[in-house]
Amino acid sequence: MNIGKTARMWLLVAAPVLIGFLAGCGNFWQAPSGSSTTTTTSSSSSGVFYVLNQQTAQIAGYSIVSGTLTPVSGSPYTLPGSAEPLAIAVAPNGAFLYVSTALDGIYLYSIGSGGALTLGNSSAAISADLASTMQVDSTNQWLVEAGPNQAALLAVAISPSTGMATSKIEQTVSLPAATVHQLVISPDNTHIFVALGSSGAEEAIFAAGNSAPFGNTANIPAVNSAGGAVSVAVDPQNRVFYVGEVAAISGANSGGLRVFNLSTLTEVTGSPYATSGLAPYAIAPEMKGNYVYVANRAVSGSSTGNIAGFAVTTVGTTYSLTALSTTATAGTTPVGLTEDGLENYILVVDSGGSPDLEAYTFDTTTAGKLDSALSSSTGTDPVQAVAIAAAP
Repeated sequence: MNIGKTARMWLLVAAPVLIGFLAGCGNFWQAPSGSSTTTTTSSSSSGVFYVLNQQTAQIAGYSIVSGTLTPVSGSPYTLPGSAEPLAIAVAPNGAFLYVSTALDGIYLYSIGSGGALTLGNSSAAISADLASTMQVDSTNQWLVEAGPNQAALLAVAISPSTGMATSKIEQTVSLPAATVHQLVISPDNTHIFVALGSSGAEEAIFAAGNSAPFGNTANIPAVNSAGGAVSVAVDPQNRVFYVGEVAAISGANSGGLRVFNLSTLTEVTGSPYATSGLAPYAIAPEMKGNYVYVANRAVSGSSTGNIAGFAVTTVGTTYSLTALSTTATAGTTPVGLTEDGLENYILVVDSGGSPDLEAYTFDTTTAGKLDSALSSSTGTDPVQAVAIAAAP
């Protein structure tokens, strides 16, 4: 379909929003045990990454050092007023981290040596917006955010050198719905895509160098009126963008991964691709662009989720996916997925625990296959880990 003219994403995965068409899936959140056991099977190291523990109102910072999960200095960090965190974003320059809360708005942290965090702006929020999803553009000039319960994209102008909000007026553009699940900015800063549940996905033209960065918008309707878009991602090489949808295909596991050519905004042949689950709530394109991984928060007949992988094939400007032969087992209700900054691990957080955090390495003999390498709690359970962000 054509929806009309109009490096790595240091995401931030938003806190999940439960929607009516998933109500029958069950097992979305179960309090895990209080165990803090860490299990490792790899000797590789990772870059720094951060996990949002919603129930304990904390940021847990880690790196994996020779296969061992290692907290950054001072971790975990309790948010001011123990405010419930919603979403997290790391600036692409690696200097700042932003955390949205349900109480005061968005807080700024400076990232220091080894990933240690220092709360900025005299411990006050830099914006009163209660964002459920957000990301910093690759020029480090805009913090783009949305939700909850407002039908608009917002852009807060920030300083690349201090991370602080500037005096520029906050920019907005309307969305067709207020049920916002996730947004992503393309690496070249030309497009933003937003998952809007049953209202499908919205595409917005974006120009980071402009004082008013938002342009025209266009809607991508959901495949099935009984389903909807719950996740979005963009290929690091700016070739394609992805939309994860529930009820996109037929069968017991009806989750689908839709793939669109970024330059033409047309859906590729063969899309949507079955994700081997019901609810594809997180998408992580591998940095080299050869593979893309999808975390299903629910799987038919199972109390846990999984991670499906796809090989990306490029012939000229024609793109296609091939499903990997196996899926990786995840914990209860996986909701956040990313690749670490050293590109050695795929990381996932499970809001239902069992465990809270998992790390997978890339198999050395079967291309694209994920091998379970590490599992751990991220605090005194239940913590309800809802988001993960990797530093560059």
